[in-house]
Amino acid sequence: MRLLYTIWCAVYFITLYLVLFPIQFVFLQRNEWKPVAHKINFIWGSLFFIGIGMPVRVERRFKPAKNQVYVFCANHFSYLDIAAMGVIVRNYYAFVGKSDVKHIPLLGYMFAKLHVQVDRDQPNSRAYSLAKSIRTLASGRSIMIFPEGGIRAKNPPQMHHPFKDGAFIMAIQQQVPIVPVTLLNNYKILPDTKKVRFHWHPLRAIIHPPIETAGLTQDDVEWLKEETYRIINTELMSEKKVVA
Repeated sequence: MRLLYTIWCAVYFITLYLVLFPIQFVFLQRNEWKPVAHKINFIWGSLFFIGIGMPVRVERRFKPAKNQVYVFCANHFSYLDIAAMGVIVRNYYAFVGKSDVKHIPLLGYMFAKLHVQVDRDQPNSRAYSLAKSIRTLASGRSIMIFPEGGIRAKNPPQMHHPFKDGAFIMAIQQQVPIVPVTLLNNYKILPDTKKVRFHWHPLRAIIHPPIETAGLTQDDVEWLKEETYRIINTELMSEKKVVA
């Protein structure tokens, strides 16, 4: 049954995007239309979770303002995290992710047009993506990033430590708040294993109150990294104890 459920999730995910892509394609052609293209991703993700019968339960300890710019930072244990963040965070944001996505038909086109790419094999790519992210924040658009630098944790829910610097450098440089997001159980729903299987669980997440960066300098990057790590990790470890 788990295999059949996995097949249904994959087929439905692809079919749904094929239906929505022509509409999204139109809105990707002009910068002023891109917020609509971003909204289509939210619709896609919402319909996906409804279609696979998976409730999305978000504890909103903080409700991000629509007209405020933030750097959203979440733990990253599963490829489901990307789709999850698309429905958890309602703000207009650019996702910072691997450039490998651009090779996926249609989805890669959308990613290249709407988000910030990082090519980890290119030495200058990180600097370029950081500069582009800073420009994105300056333009009034939020950033969403996984500060572990990919799926790197060996034993979820223990996160990879330390976080990468980029999210915190850009937040301080632009004096915008960091909003930690804890994805509590995506690694149980779609584990990062060679044998791809969906496991049914209600998807659970927490949006934490922001960490203000006003008045901070680049000398505070390490403190900001550790504080963000602490907030997310505290919830992950609490969840682990409850399950145990």
